[in-house]
Amino acid sequence: MSEPHAIQILIHIAGAAALLIWAVRLVRTGVERGFAAPMRFWLRHSAKNRLLAAGTGMGAAVLLQSSTAVAVLVSNFVSKGGLGAATGLAFLLGADVGSAVVTQLLMVRQPLLIPLLLVIGITIFLRGEGSNTRQIGRIMIGLALIFVSLDMIRGATEPMISNPGTQAVMAYLGRDLLTAFIIGAVFAWGVHSSVAAVLLFVTLAGQSILPVAAAAAMVLGANLGGGFIAFVLTYSAPLSSRRMVMANLILRGGGAALTLALITALPDVLTQLGATPARQAINLHLAFNVALAIVALPLVGAITSGLSYVMVEKPASNASLQTISVLDPALLDRPQRAIDCAARELLTMGQKIERMLIAVEPLYDQWNATTASMIVDQDKAIKKTHLDIKLYLARLGQKGMNEDLSRRSMELASISSNLDAASDAITRIMLDLAERLDRQKLNFSPKGREEISDFMDRVQSNVQLALNVMLNQNPAEARELVAAKEKVRMVEQKLQRSHIGRLREGLTESIETSNIHQETLRALKQINTAFSMVGHPILLKSGDLLKSRLA
Repeated sequence: MSEPHAIQILIHIAGAAALLIWAVRLVRTGVERGFAAPMRFWLRHSAKNRLLAAGTGMGAAVLLQSSTAVAVLVSNFVSKGGLGAATGLAFLLGADVGSAVVTQLLMVRQPLLIPLLLVIGITIFLRGEGSNTRQIGRIMIGLALIFVSLDMIRGATEPMISNPGTQAVMAYLGRDLLTAFIIGAVFAWGVHSSVAAVLLFVTLAGQSILPVAAAAAMVLGANLGGGFIAFVLTYSAPLSSRRMVMANLILRGGGAALTLALITALPDVLTQLGATPARQAINLHLAFNVALAIVALPLVGAITSGLSYVMVEKPASNASLQTISVLDPALLDRPQRAIDCAARELLTMGQKIERMLIAVEPLYDQWNATTASMIVDQDKAIKKTHLDIKLYLARLGQKGMNEDLSRRSMELASISSNLDAASDAITRIMLDLAERLDRQKLNFSPKGREEISDFMDRVQSNVQLALNVMLNQNPAEARELVAAKEKVRMVEQKLQRSHIGRLREGLTESIETSNIHQETLRALKQINTAFSMVGHPILLKSGDLLKSRLA
């Protein structure tokens, strides 16, 4: 094989691999944008037993094409106290199985599938009116591109099959399974997708490029790399979340290492998993994750409890650093830099309100005066920040600015007012309602409390999206954020009707807590509306938002 020809083949393989990685992410993005809220609802309501949690985790991973995405979602629930670490680990074990099922489905070769998915997907994406409909089109396009990329890899690697240099390198990997295992782990971590990594390794094995033993070792390494991705992404999460993710990493990585040792000692065991090298490698991936889930599910409680003795919360330092304002008066003569400083301060303000919203929900179940006092103090700090931002932007206006910067300054001032209103709703409405529940010894009906939890989770998800929009100014995410406002309004109306229905039935708990229930829903809708306003200036600029709803 000549050197130019070899470089051309490597470029084709690299391009096909890049398309594979991007297509997997395209499918995941479509599912997250279109169906994140139903999926979070599904996860929350599947925590009743470990088997159901594992099954739900598996289904979520199939939809998201990623066990890592499921790990991040579940981590948010655990960090907010909505799930225990043991139940969270059950979700992750199921998600690992779901990730393996995805690779099985994506290895199916149907010649007519690619053009059908492309034609239907593109038609739906271009012609679809609703946001969710367009996301279905996006998912179908992503699936088609996954199949296209796998065919590209098969075509690009055909000339390498008989090449002596390729054969020598791959034969070495077939003998040195530890090196193959490490390469698999590093590659999966590098592309942030164990699904894409496994599909690539199995395709190379099917082309007789990789010896089956090397492909098996790299697939097992991808399991370690996949567990490490989630560990890195949740590194700054609360300790309970990190324990769950660490337990999954230890189980997945340790199990992969033990399986590698077994294959090294008994290489013939792979022949029991299929008739072809590709089938043996991909079946190993599924069998490993299923076996791991079966063995570990009964032990999730003991595993997370054991980690609690190793991963201990560090005592808070008395010398904690105070939050410093980034509103630098020295930059008032440089309007663009000053505007950026105000935007940074607003982002910090939004993050504080997000933490307040997370902290206030548990008070509806058990009042905690210390937590309530912290929320009140945070509200005072936010009000001071709001005043500081207004005065800073007013002083900036005195220096004179062009039209674009002046408009941006007004937008930031408006966002600051909306965020202050959200903080008010948490402190002056929700905190007061939670205290009334405790003072009057009242409890919601089980259905009523469940509705508030689900609605709270939906609003928290939108708050998180709003903070992302503040950071990246992405028009697509801004559109998603504003569209979510209408969904929240409709859900709030539906929940109000459901509550009225329980009142008609004469449920004592519903009657006693009626005002608290309805005012909580209205406060949450108000908070959601305040954060959704973050997207309006972006959509006005892009022409995606009408200036008035009047006909």
